[in-house]
Amino acid sequence: MSTATEQSQIVDLAREFARTRIEPNAAAWDQKAHFPTDVVSELGSSGFLGLVTAESHAGMGLDALTYLLVLEEIAAGDAGLAVSMNIHHGVQHGLLARHGSPAQQERWLRPLAAGELLAALAVSEPDAGSDPAALRTQAVRRGDAWVLSGTKAWVTNGAAAGVVVVLARSPAGVSAFLVPTDAKGYRAGPPADTMGLRSANVVSVTLDGVEIAADHLLGDEGQGLSYAQHALDFTRLGTAGLAVGVARRALEHAVGYCGERRQFGKALREFEAVQFKLADMATRVAAARALAHETAVRAERGDTLTPLASMAKLCAAEAVMWVTTQAVQLFGGYGYMRDFPVEKLMRDAKAMELYDGTSELQRLIVARDLYTGR
Repeated sequence: MSTATEQSQIVDLAREFARTRIEPNAAAWDQKAHFPTDVVSELGSSGFLGLVTAESHAGMGLDALTYLLVLEEIAAGDAGLAVSMNIHHGVQHGLLARHGSPAQQERWLRPLAAGELLAALAVSEPDAGSDPAALRTQAVRRGDAWVLSGTKAWVTNGAAAGVVVVLARSPAGVSAFLVPTDAKGYRAGPPADTMGLRSANVVSVTLDGVEIAADHLLGDEGQGLSYAQHALDFTRLGTAGLAVGVARRALEHAVGYCGERRQFGKALREFEAVQFKLADMATRVAAARALAHETAVRAERGDTLTPLASMAKLCAAEAVMWVTTQAVQLFGGYGYMRDFPVEKLMRDAKAMELYDGTSELQRLIVARDLYTGR
């Protein structure tokens, strides 16, 4: 566990980085759908791309709660960048550190934690989103190699990563493979033209007979879905943390605007209806943060993470969507304009109800655990 002093210092650094290097550029990145490789490199050199990886592999070895606090600050600056950062950590923590062989960890964890490489996770396909068991990408064993063929959709960091963990169907079932992106036949498409999170490098990926060495199989053959669940548990918890960051920033903008904007001879903050709306926004932010932090603490304690992470993501995703929508409402016509920040925050927020499993899927996971998890 991080000490209080360590935690405070790293969060302060993240807040300063977000305010000086991220937020001033976020609108331009959003407009151009630009992935800021220079800023990502700075995140790496500052240690922010190896937060939870062990110090023995060049990481900072921080606990899950400190990770959430840092991610909240980065997301308050720009959610797209925070999503890329979260996926990168999910591959390190949920897959490589947990299921990678010593040789795989030695090869990949150090450059990933140091920010020399980005990581990506390729699970979804055009016809297999919430149902990863329906994926069609194939992995065929040929001597001392695996050959992968298929198409992956919505791969965050897919064109910027140095290594992608790909789920593919092998003879023993769905397996996970470590695919270097410079492998022949690996092709990333252009950035997706998304509503929000436009600074995240979200692309489709074609695997056209990609040949990788046999030792690039991650863990045991046929265990890819269970391994992916471990990564998703971590990234869903991270989504809860970054959703809190976006919701908090929307609340801050709304509080500032309602204190300055005057109508009918007085500031908006003096109207009771506005006060009630701001109070509800603040309460939802605090509730989502509390659940995310409690989940992080229980994860460190070793509690089963899947239902807890789903609850945290569900709560935070719906909270950020509601809070950002209310922020736009409080800004009135200005809230609907791209000259003001809350419009972008609302667009970014919507994605959090969709990726890493929709809110409907999270409800199914939680409900099933009520009967099977006790």
